[in-house]
Amino acid sequence: MSSSNIIIEKSSGEKVAFSLDKLRSSLRHSGATEKDVQHILDVVRDELYQGIPTSEIYNKAYELLRKKKSVFASKYKLKKAIYELGPTGFPFEKFIGQVFYYSGYKTEIGELLQGKCVKHEVDVVATLGTEKLYIECKFHGEEGRNCDVKIPLYIHSRYQDIVEKQNKLDKNHTQGWVVTNTRFTIDAVTYGNCVGLKLLSWDYPKESGLKDRIDQLGLYPITVSTLLSSREKNFLLSRDIVLCKQLLNDRFYLDHLGIAATRKTKILHEIKLLCNETTKRKT
Repeated sequence: MSSSNIIIEKSSGEKVAFSLDKLRSSLRHSGATEKDVQHILDVVRDELYQGIPTSEIYNKAYELLRKKKSVFASKYKLKKAIYELGPTGFPFEKFIGQVFYYSGYKTEIGELLQGKCVKHEVDVVATLGTEKLYIECKFHGEEGRNCDVKIPLYIHSRYQDIVEKQNKLDKNHTQGWVVTNTRFTIDAVTYGNCVGLKLLSWDYPKESGLKDRIDQLGLYPITVSTLLSSREKNFLLSRDIVLCKQLLNDRFYLDHLGIAATRKTKILHEIKLLCNETTKRKT
């Protein structure tokens, strides 16, 4: 049976046709060689069956990549690594703060602002010159859950209450944002565009979504590491280390974890490859 005739089941329960091209694209994105990509495609294709869950395909490709080179597997698991920032969602807010910080903004996390009617806690306030962004983060710890139109409706009403008060206090050009680690429904995007609310999701806007920004800035979350255990990742997150880039500057935390010198060297080597050290912070 041709792989194009195989129906797979997504995490949302939706059933779609398997796409070899999509898998090839994600494997190439990991940095794997064409030879390695083709080998993995051949293995996965031979193990396909009707109704196979996407998680099973992912796990097989991930393990094969990990055997080739750990950094390939780390890049491949980026989307899953974002989910692992949970369950509270607070590390995700810090992560988004870092994304805007390395894009040149001054950022504040969890700032309490007085609106015209009530006070609001804003997840991230990002300022660059006279531009001020009020950013609300919507984190989902499970795949298949998208942000529907109720989210931007609610966020826009909070934003309007804030700016009616705050714009009287300063002359900044303000903008409301909603950022999610999943996807927006069509209605959510339509409403956001209609009222001027900026939306940022895993793959929206096209070529400027969250995954694109992470790649461009080398801002991989610490949870992508294939060499750190879950316990070690949770320890680092509890110390506000949400980025691999941060661990390079605060590598003493690896000593606190009692990690042996040889393993520490391997971990830092993987992280340096992920961070793309040539990436500089914009000013």
